[in-house]
Amino acid sequence: MSLYDRVFPPKKYTLPSGEIVEEKRSRLPLILLLLVLITAVSVKITGFSFAVLVKNGSRFFDILKAMVPPNTAYLSKIWGPLLDTIKMSLLGSFAGAVLAIPFAILAASNIVTNRFVVQVVRLFLSLVRTLPTLVCALIATYIFGLGTMAGTCAIGVFTFAYVGKQLFEIIETVDMGPFEAMEALGATRLQAFVTAVFPQVLPTYLSVSLFCLEGNVRYASILGYVGAGGLGLIMNEKIGWREYDSLGMILIVLFVTVVVIEGISHAIRKRLT
Repeated sequence: MSLYDRVFPPKKYTLPSGEIVEEKRSRLPLILLLLVLITAVSVKITGFSFAVLVKNGSRFFDILKAMVPPNTAYLSKIWGPLLDTIKMSLLGSFAGAVLAIPFAILAASNIVTNRFVVQVVRLFLSLVRTLPTLVCALIATYIFGLGTMAGTCAIGVFTFAYVGKQLFEIIETVDMGPFEAMEALGATRLQAFVTAVFPQVLPTYLSVSLFCLEGNVRYASILGYVGAGGLGLIMNEKIGWREYDSLGMILIVLFVTVVVIEGISHAIRKRLT
């Protein structure tokens, strides 16, 4: 008998027929024990102190209080960086989503029969997904220099990896009957894909791309920390200068922008479904 069986012995019941059956045991105690052990190890490694959190946690609200009331006079200087942020998000999302299509096709095992090609493309998509957006923006600034071009490239890389992963998984779940019928009529695999498969995945593909756009607006706002332009650049300046009232105005404008874009995106995705 294992240690787990000794600590948590299974319950036994006797049926009217005299047969003895055991109740299926829950793994919840074991899972909770593992969670407690993992938490304890994490606290030890990270040096987390609940006492420090209780003592100094209120300082978090000091900066928030400094943002109120926001500096409305700074509003006129926000529109330019805000427009740059939106342009980076739109162009990067569009470029990444379009570029992801051929790679998603090559990574779909029901479209491409060569297992080597499928595995190589999937490995490439996985490698790209491991690159943080800030690191991509930092690399892009060395190539293109400081400015929105670097931010656009970083957002495009992130969107490419995310949409590519989602799209090839969606392609592998489609009904292959129309695809096989088109091939039987003499169409090439590409023609069969465009005619029979892509219309099935198009609504979901557009929905995933719009979801990426929603997140990219927020990501683009912090890319200025590595010189990629947009709202992040002036946010970094105001934090460094401790002008928190101006920072509060920037955050309000960003919040309203994100809400509007998410509302438009949600309405479009609702129509797609």
